[in-house]
Amino acid sequence: MTEENLFDEMKVALIEFRVDPLVEMIQAAIQKGIPAEKVIEVLSEGMNVVGAKYQAGEYFVTMLIIAGEVMKEAMAVLKPHLEGRSGGDLGKVVLATVAGDIHDIGKNILSTLLTTAGFEVIDLGIDVTAEDIVEAVKAHRPLVLGMSALLTTNLEQFPKVVTLLEEEGVRDGVKVIVGGATVTEDFARAAGVDAYAKTAVDGVNICKEWAAATLN
Repeated sequence: MTEENLFDEMKVALIEFRVDPLVEMIQAAIQKGIPAEKVIEVLSEGMNVVGAKYQAGEYFVTMLIIAGEVMKEAMAVLKPHLEGRSGGDLGKVVLATVAGDIHDIGKNILSTLLTTAGFEVIDLGIDVTAEDIVEAVKAHRPLVLGMSALLTTNLEQFPKVVTLLEEEGVRDGVKVIVGGATVTEDFARAAGVDAYAKTAVDGVNICKEWAAATLN
């Protein structure tokens, strides 16, 4: 099986919630010498398909939760193979799933990747109010604030947090990045954030660019 075919099969297994075949393919990919980060990128693309199916009415919330559980199994296999560094020398990142939302698989993947990349991650968890997010920014003074939301009904939390950051006088001191299956580039721009990440891998790369600009 070619690398491209293997990646396609991985995405199909994820989209169809087939855990055992997916785990076997991930192990095969690692044995072939494919970096764990690349596998995560492929699986993130699969999760985007799951999100698109949800938006189209083909999948329901329960299916999103199942897909998240499949991703957790995949990450458990991949985590030992991530190339990491310690110390949080690239800066602090505060992460949160916004109020009203309990879906955290994307946030958790981003947290893992940021940590292995060399960031210090302060994960506030799920269903975090705008007020608590802003208080965490004031307390930790992070380089980056990352927020996620899966359900469209909770996307209004993004501009709410940005407005509160401005009112508290800390907006200029932090870069804000958002993501989630139902988030779009246009919505993120309108919400007043600094960047939108389609996948966790994209999010890490954006944070690395910000860190590099700060350190140079």
